Amino acid sequence: MIDNFSIALTHGLLLIAAWRLIHRSDLDVEDPPERDKEPEGFLIQSSAKGSSPDA
Repeated sequence: MIDNFSIALTHGLLLIAAWRLIHRSDLDVEDPPERDKEPEGFLIQSSAKGSSPDA
C-alpha cells in the first residue's frame, strides 16, 4: 500500500510540475537575434560574384 502511495505521490508531483511549466507565458517569448553588420561566410562570396550559386 505504501509503495502505491509513494508512486502516485511522486508521479502526481511530476505532473503538477510539468503542467505549470507548460502553461508559463514567458517560455513562448524569445527575442529575435541581432543582425550582423557585415555578412560573413558564403553569403559574401555569392553576392560578390554576382552570379547564381548553380553556375
